[in-house]
Amino acid sequence: MKKVSSTFWKIHKRLLKLAARHSPGYKIRIGLLKGAGYTIGKDVYIGEDLIIIDKLDEKGNLFVGNRVAIAARVILVISSRPNFSRIAPFVPTAHGPITIEDDAWLGTGAIVMPNTTIGQGSVVGAAALVLEDVPPFTIVAGVPAKPIRKFNL
Repeated sequence: MKKVSSTFWKIHKRLLKLAARHSPGYKIRIGLLKGAGYTIGKDVYIGEDLIIIDKLDEKGNLFVGNRVAIAARVILVISSRPNFSRIAPFVPTAHGPITIEDDAWLGTGAIVMPNTTIGQGSVVGAAALVLEDVPPFTIVAGVPAKPIRKFNL
C-alpha cells in the first residue's frame, strides 16, 4: 500500500468515492473508483451504493479482477478502528487489502472485512459477512460466511 500525504489527494479520493456511490451507471462508477486509486479489471460490474471504507491517504488497497460482479449495497472494509473512543488502546484495529479475483460474484449487501481474498470464480451470498479468505470456486453464505458448496469449471 502506498501512502499519500497530500490533503488534496484525500479530498479528491473522498469526492470520487462519493460520486461513484451515487452515480447512475456502473461504467461511470468504475471510472470514478479507478480515479480514486483502486485497481479494477475489465468487464466488471459494480452495483449501486458500493461503500468502501479505507484510509483516505492510501492507494493500492483494493484489487478487483476481471469479470467480477459486485451487487448493490456491498461494503468493503479495508480499514476499521474505534477512532476517538477510550477503548482504542484495548481493541485491535483492522486494516489490510481486499482482493477479489477474476469471475467472482458478491451478492447484495455482502460485507468483506480487511485482509481477505475472494478466490477466482467464488460466490459470496447476499448479506454474508466475509471474515477470512474464500477459496476459489466456492460458494459462501451466512454470518460469518461459511462454505456451502464447491464447484469446478
